[in-house]
Amino acid sequence: MDKVLLKDLRKQNKYTQFFQEWNEQEFQEHPEEERKMEELEQLSQNIGMREGLTIACFDYRNLSLAFFTGNIRELTGYPASMFREKGMETTFSMTHPEDRTEIVRFQKIVFDSFHQLTLAEKHTFEFSYTTRWVHRITNKVTWVLGKVRPYLIDSAGNFAMDLHIIMQLHTPPKTTGYDWNYSYQKEDGTRIFVSKNSPNSRIVSLTKKEKEIVSLILEGKESKDIAEDLNISINTVATHRKNILKKLNARNVGEMVKILSIYPF
Repeated sequence: MDKVLLKDLRKQNKYTQFFQEWNEQEFQEHPEEERKMEELEQLSQNIGMREGLTIACFDYRNLSLAFFTGNIRELTGYPASMFREKGMETTFSMTHPEDRTEIVRFQKIVFDSFHQLTLAEKHTFEFSYTTRWVHRITNKVTWVLGKVRPYLIDSAGNFAMDLHIIMQLHTPPKTTGYDWNYSYQKEDGTRIFVSKNSPNSRIVSLTKKEKEIVSLILEGKESKDIAEDLNISINTVATHRKNILKKLNARNVGEMVKILSIYPF
């Protein structure tokens, strides 16, 4: 049965497609990777055997689960071989279907936010999530809380590996679905905290051209005027506006203007 499931997961790859930006970073070698993995093994021996606690480490260079400990099979119904072979696909398969869309959205937010930071700020970055795992055999739903930080950031500032400390919640939380937050410390010492319920703190990631178009939109200019100012076609302006709407999760230009007048970009 495990071999059949592995074969099915190899065919899927439907979730890893959402992490291509992570996978396509131009990674550099990390001189301390071997030592860091030894430290992780020591950490697991110290706390990983505690009941209800799981330690996991995703490797974004190949979208695998590079390290994990705890009684993962008993908790999820999936054998350890599946996590080793198809870490990302297995993790999403065991996640409650209602939580998957928000996970993908949050991972995009994390990626965009992380890569706007300085190297010093990246090393202070961390995030948390609350989600539901569904046991493959019994369909039992287990709520878990995960605390995550980058574990390997290479010399180019790429997010190569993360470290998850995951705890089972024996009492369901107040949230009804996937919940998240992230934080980091700015170089001036200010701590920035962003949560699912605090969109006003969100950082909007726009390209240089999109920022130019946004600035002109906020000046009240129409697409025709923007096209003339930037020496591009109206169709190109329309495409940029559509992409900006999608990034902001705005339904129309009115919402876009309202969001952009509040959020940093």
